[in-house]
Amino acid sequence: MAGYTGGMPPFWKTKTLEQMSRAEWESLCDGCGRCCLHKLRDDDTGAIWWTNVACRLLDGDTCRCTDYAQRRRRVPDCVRLTPRSLEDIDWLPPSCAYRRIPEGRGLAWWHPLVSGDPDTVHTAGISVRGRTLDERKAGPLEHHLAEWPGRTPRTRKAPR
Repeated sequence: MAGYTGGMPPFWKTKTLEQMSRAEWESLCDGCGRCCLHKLRDDDTGAIWWTNVACRLLDGDTCRCTDYAQRRRRVPDCVRLTPRSLEDIDWLPPSCAYRRIPEGRGLAWWHPLVSGDPDTVHTAGISVRGRTLDERKAGPLEHHLAEWPGRTPRTRKAPR
């Protein structure tokens, strides 16, 4: 499948997050699953500590929510990303389109909207596939701190 090839610039280059339709907004999610990992916040410093423990609704193979439509009912502390909520969110991974676009970095080559292939997020090594623990089996989150989810990933090279 080919990536964006339209004659006009793609919507993510011409619109702000606030101007995007619901479908455009939703398509910005690359399916990496990093935002679905539990994070801890230091009460004294405000620092964020990532873990490799996934929300119980995250499918570890597809890196997608197994009940996206009902996720907030099933997981009450699940955060709904909106342009307004992003103003108060400081824990999105550096690879996230909802962070990259406002920072003026655009979408990476592995993003499905660019590549045309939903698997490039996995083949590029961006997703959490194969690197998480289920929250129901993990025990205390403090035992599962991980730095990789909050870092800019070192991706495999883009295909030529």
